[in-house]
Amino acid sequence: MNSIAPKKILIVRTDRIGDVVLSLPMIDLLRRTFPDARISFLAQDYTAKLLVGYPGLDQLLLYREGVSQKRFWRILGELRLASFDTVVVAHPTFRIALLVFLAGIPIRIGTGYRWYSFLFNRRVFEHRKTAERHEAEYNLSLLRVLGCDVALSPRPILPLQNAVAARVDEIRARHGLSGNEAIIVLHPGSGGSARDWPPERFGELAARLSEAGFQVVMTGSRGEEHLVQNVVAASGNRAISLAGEFSLDELAWFLRGARLVVSNSTGPLHITAALGVPVVAFYPPILACSSRRWGPLASDKVIFEPRAEDCPRCKGGSCRGDDCMRLIAVDDVFRASIQLLSRVTNKTGQVP
Repeated sequence: MNSIAPKKILIVRTDRIGDVVLSLPMIDLLRRTFPDARISFLAQDYTAKLLVGYPGLDQLLLYREGVSQKRFWRILGELRLASFDTVVVAHPTFRIALLVFLAGIPIRIGTGYRWYSFLFNRRVFEHRKTAERHEAEYNLSLLRVLGCDVALSPRPILPLQNAVAARVDEIRARHGLSGNEAIIVLHPGSGGSARDWPPERFGELAARLSEAGFQVVMTGSRGEEHLVQNVVAASGNRAISLAGEFSLDELAWFLRGARLVVSNSTGPLHITAALGVPVVAFYPPILACSSRRWGPLASDKVIFEPRAEDCPRCKGGSCRGDDCMRLIAVDDVFRASIQLLSRVTNKTGQVP
């Protein structure tokens, strides 16, 4: 623990959407512990949209702009100019470790298990790949060095800016979606972050939910339009595709209005959970990708995670494909989705 409270703190998380969402409790805990500190966050430009206006965050720095990383010396100059006294590196790379070292930041907190860990002078020895705890808990654990009470809840909460509301309403209207419909969102992609439930299963689920009276909408990032269109076709064209329609902050605003989101393990799932929307999630039986480490931090959720020993291809050995995800039956997912909606209705009084 430091005898002098830090005044200028930088959090570094330069990877993907879900990783940034699960780092949000770090801002909350640092602000609670050091109310007078200036807290900054270094992120990719596309994930930074989730951080704009975040309570307790004073400054956003961009690690990447568009398709390219910023030049090394440009970022180094920005870090030096900001005069940070403390940096917490939640996503370590050699380039990041070297940047914060050369920037002369006095307190550099990071993992102790990389070959370049000597560039950090406050090292935390935890192997995240063993999934002994949740990713959000690993993030908070880095703050022990600063004397923070990491026993507090790691659940992220994502406040949204209503500046994108009009744009989202325009997209909804263009696709014939009214504000009163019971919308269920299916997100069949993952950007390669995990093993996926098969697209044809998503299509069959969409058809079942549509027959049950729900409006089913498919979301996906730019580049996933073809995947989503295949799922829509598998549903008998009962679902609506909004793939590639939203920016990240617009997607978050749209998801907040869903009754339920069904998704693979990916960033939009964590956005949904942080918004307090019920989720049904699919996880592979791979320790590093497991729900134990990457599960949605939601109050209302159902998780499907096959057992490794049941996989007909791998039989409990190292994972060699998506066969395990085919063990998750559409009937079970449909039943769990309806039951989850019913539980939420009984709790909140909201009509599904």
